[in-house]
Amino acid sequence: MKPFKSFRALTALAAAAALALTATGCGVTSETSSTDAAESKGPIANLRIMVPNTPGGGYDTTARVAAKVMDDASLASNPEVFNLAGAGGTVGLARIVNEKGNGDLAMLMGLGVVGASYTNETDAKLTETTPIAKLIEEPGAIMVSKDSPYKTIDDLVKAWKKDPSKLSVGGGSSPGGPDHLLPMQLAEAVGIDPKDVNFVSYDGGGDLLPAILGNKLAFAASGAGEYMQQIEEGSVRVLATSGEERLEGVDAPTLKESGIDLVFSNWRGLVAPPEISEEDKAKWVNLITDMHDSAEWQEALKTNGWSDAFMTGDEFSAFLTEQDERVANVLKTLGLA
Repeated sequence: MKPFKSFRALTALAAAAALALTATGCGVTSETSSTDAAESKGPIANLRIMVPNTPGGGYDTTARVAAKVMDDASLASNPEVFNLAGAGGTVGLARIVNEKGNGDLAMLMGLGVVGASYTNETDAKLTETTPIAKLIEEPGAIMVSKDSPYKTIDDLVKAWKKDPSKLSVGGGSSPGGPDHLLPMQLAEAVGIDPKDVNFVSYDGGGDLLPAILGNKLAFAASGAGEYMQQIEEGSVRVLATSGEERLEGVDAPTLKESGIDLVFSNWRGLVAPPEISEEDKAKWVNLITDMHDSAEWQEALKTNGWSDAFMTGDEFSAFLTEQDERVANVLKTLGLA
């Protein structure tokens, strides 16, 4: 997939896609009462989780792991995960906002969708959705292909500072998302004007990976968890990670260890459509809480290198509002919102 070229055009496409889905009857409102499902003693049925990016990316991985844990722990009966990619996640955002009252649908989302809602100038905003839960945080990683001439983060930074616009950096999110904010903050930390950064946006990690492997980019910024297979195989090399501590399973220093004063983490969570009933909201919150408390989910956190960042209710709602305001301010500073 080609990198984004026109955010306004993609916004129009997002709106058209969402309207088309509604007009043609492609909504996911279940014929079965959500309240009845919530009150049943067995696993909850008829649930769907939408992923607003392509298969293989961080949202997709998190959603599918969560759905499997729900099913394995007999909390939900085979919840369906489906992808609705486009415009940095705002096609999916438009869909979830248009599904008012649908208590059987949720969307896996995160920092990337917050930023894309501004850079793509969509009318749909995350603040319109019903917050369910924040699930995880994960540090970013600065990555190159195995054939890259850059063997260390210091090698990369030296070359980058000589000609920032010549070295392209790719990310699996739109401007304003985590894969964009990480290299922008890294540039600032090493003395490069973020406005000089040559950032290439891809619609999720599934689209970014071929660009890394094909040496289409000087380097990439994204979550290492999406590329663990390639990292372990050696086809992708991590130069540094952006957490407070080293990432388990990744043989690379943190940025701070490397003398760069930057700590950065991405996050992911779940939201539901606007105007769902209190019963449906409680159904989702209770389900995700039970999933979080399960041994299967705790093991999944370790396997995928995710940090537990669980929060629900008013706390998650306040967090979303704060993130929305913070990202908007950062994008205004960069001239992108």
